[in-house]
Amino acid sequence: MRFAPFAMSMSLHHALARGAAELEGITEQPRRDAELLLLGIVGRDRAFLLTHPDTQLTAEQQIQYCEWLRRRAGHEPIQYILGEQEFFGLAFAVTPDVLIPRPETEHLVEALLERVPHDRQLRIVDVGTGSGAIAASLAHALPHAQVTALDISEAALGVARRNAETHRVVERVRFLQSDLLSAVAGERFDAVVSNPPYVAEADRESLESQVRDYEPAVALFGGLSGFDVYERLIPQAHEVLNSGGWLLMEMGLGQRNVLSRLLSGWDDVSFVDDLQRIPRVACARRKA
Repeated sequence: MRFAPFAMSMSLHHALARGAAELEGITEQPRRDAELLLLGIVGRDRAFLLTHPDTQLTAEQQIQYCEWLRRRAGHEPIQYILGEQEFFGLAFAVTPDVLIPRPETEHLVEALLERVPHDRQLRIVDVGTGSGAIAASLAHALPHAQVTALDISEAALGVARRNAETHRVVERVRFLQSDLLSAVAGERFDAVVSNPPYVAEADRESLESQVRDYEPAVALFGGLSGFDVYERLIPQAHEVLNSGGWLLMEMGLGQRNVLSRLLSGWDDVSFVDDLQRIPRVACARRKA
């Protein structure tokens, strides 16, 4: 990359301008990206940047900023560079071992909170927990709930545990390495939630490079059709749910009809749209 360490001291204002110029034509929002990286370097918010534009970067901050700009120029997601992403009003640590939590997934958390009582003890299992964003958010919002967080990746479970500790819910979240629900076969839950891998292999090349090349493939791709995990998860969920228990799963564009068929033996099947009115969450209830 062209960006070399600064030869002299530089203010926040000039560092932002130079960073944006270096990312121009490389990322979709070069100024926004440069600003986020710069704020991460100085540990301040945007208001500080606007009100203290003449603040000087230290030599160490200049070096780190150059390195972060270089990584962003290679299309590495900003969340991995900063090591953090906000989800449901909470800050979550993220690494390349986990999928970056997205705003669309907040609809899944909201949908479950609308369907379960908040004043009773609930047993919830999060399948493919990744960063633990869903599990920790639910434990945070439901103070009487016990949550089990499952993932096939031991590294992902480590990230999820750290996030549960940060948000002080680790005493109510259990972490198990598991292929879908295999580790809890024979147990019973009031709700199963999951953001499963649902991208079809045929759509791999259509993904943005920062997604395709950096986020874990095991958390993205659901086989040739995108439905491989759903086809295994739905019957497994039926086995572990109590009568009347809820199954909620995130879904992708154009998957509603197939999921309707896969859930044909369930009660109260419905779909929650995202802000673009795209069906984003499939909801179903085990027959009482």
